[in-house]
Amino acid sequence: MKISRIETFLVPPRWLFCRVETDEGVVGWGEPVVEGRAETVRAAVDELSDLLLGEDPGAIEYHWQRLTKAAFYRGGPVLSSAVAGLDQALWDIAGKRLGVPVHQLLGGPVRDRVRVYGWVGGDDPSELAEAVAARVEAGLTAVKMNGSGVMGRSATAREIDAVVDRLAGVREVLGPDRDVAVDFHGRFNAATARRVLPLLEPLRPMFVEEPLLPEYGHLLESVVRASPVPIATGERLYSRTDFLPALQAGIAVAQPDLSHAGGISEVRRIAALAETYDVLLAPHCPLGPIALAASLQVAFATPNFLIQEQSIGIHYNKDAELLDYVRDPAVFAFPDGHIRPARAPGLGVDIDEAAVRRADRVGHRWRPPVWSHADGSFAEW
Repeated sequence: MKISRIETFLVPPRWLFCRVETDEGVVGWGEPVVEGRAETVRAAVDELSDLLLGEDPGAIEYHWQRLTKAAFYRGGPVLSSAVAGLDQALWDIAGKRLGVPVHQLLGGPVRDRVRVYGWVGGDDPSELAEAVAARVEAGLTAVKMNGSGVMGRSATAREIDAVVDRLAGVREVLGPDRDVAVDFHGRFNAATARRVLPLLEPLRPMFVEEPLLPEYGHLLESVVRASPVPIATGERLYSRTDFLPALQAGIAVAQPDLSHAGGISEVRRIAALAETYDVLLAPHCPLGPIALAASLQVAFATPNFLIQEQSIGIHYNKDAELLDYVRDPAVFAFPDGHIRPARAPGLGVDIDEAAVRRADRVGHRWRPPVWSHADGSFAEW
């Protein structure tokens, strides 16, 4: 079996899919994307295709090493995301070739269901409360929310109180038996994070995500030590070596993204490294169906897994939904807040190729918002 064709598809609302075809008709799907840089990643996939066409798709690790190291300049979100999508597709082919789900190739399942959470949004506590109630009604037992909007460089008393009030309103709706995670989204500086985290501890968040921008990782230990609230990070870390300092700083939850951090191959290694630090895995995934399917395959085979993000109903999905591109939406059903393992081989999701090709003819040019502080200077989104 040889790889005979590699295609990419720019599909709304903000995703990029890739299709890897073999000369024996077996097809694998992947999701290589950096949100807001999909066209750039598409070009990277095209360049990397030179290393794969005509090759045996079963040599996954051999290909991963060449895709990541065969150029003098390495790493970064664009390259690692391009590799991630191709790696997902190769694992998909491997599973289909052998007639088994990918998690069987990773050592077999260590659990029979995977807990998932969904996003909630709103500009004030009452809107958040309504959104949380809807998520609970849909069957979820955990949600994630933004901690704030634009956050001043030195947070005011009003801004700090607003963060606490937002979480308090959500906790009131959830009660003590459901969980909430809070995403700081890199909007807080270290001093503000150290002030806010102890105030959130009585409300028992499952974790607080990305309290600092990744470039300030050398300050992460001081934030971890400021409060017993579990700290999570990792959506903007792309390799084991990127994660090592965060693990050494004492984070509680590692959040690699299967479409950013080198795919299934590298995230499995990140998970194993995290386990040596007693750190749990909660893969980042506000993306499409292929990224979610790949994440679930890793989740079923990872002992130190905690919970899986998924984007059904997320506020980004305005022009299309995750389920629009799959033939059987039931594979992502979560009636009790958990997803059961897909029985189909490979990644376990049947992509609607006709829908993908139609969507690619429309395409997208999604860009993240650009925020400003009151004085007109750049603010973190």
